[in-house]
Amino acid sequence: RQGVLAIMSENTGVTGERQLVVFDLNEEAYGVDISAVREIIRMQEITRVPRAPEFIEGVINLRGKVIPVVDLRSRFSMPGTERTEEHRIVVVDVGGQDIGMVVDAVTEVSRIPSSSIEPPSTVITTDDSEDLTGIVKSDEKLIILLDIAKVISDSEQVQLTEVQQEPDSVAA
Repeated sequence: RQGVLAIMSENTGVTGERQLVVFDLNEEAYGVDISAVREIIRMQEITRVPRAPEFIEGVINLRGKVIPVVDLRSRFSMPGTERTEEHRIVVVDVGGQDIGMVVDAVTEVSRIPSSSIEPPSTVITTDDSEDLTGIVKSDEKLIILLDIAKVISDSEQVQLTEVQQEPDSVAA
């Protein structure tokens, strides 16, 4: 593992530490702030939606609720891979909307001290990386922190809502 990408929400909870759900993506460890995670589910069939934006893989029916699904590999311009039994859908809250994010495997829940977070270097940030909020230094790895609300842009959230409201797009 070369680094850990932690997707953090605006609500960081306790100021002394942050708790992350850690997952694998493209042979690296990533994570999401536990306060933004609604649930973690096994892979299930994802229904493709005609003419959906490219970043949306499709939708799932989760206990009667239509949830749009984004493949994080695709979202971060990583190569695709064949799905395995280890793949999971991490359902997160982005701007009050539940969104499923496909990951290679969920590995652990981890606590990190807030004091170990440094601002990102200007060398690695660009205008396209406004979702990058910091880097955590730990003994065995680096954790790159993202603001989960900025992983999906406002205009993309509108597109996700439109896909979610397509009544004919998901089989009952």
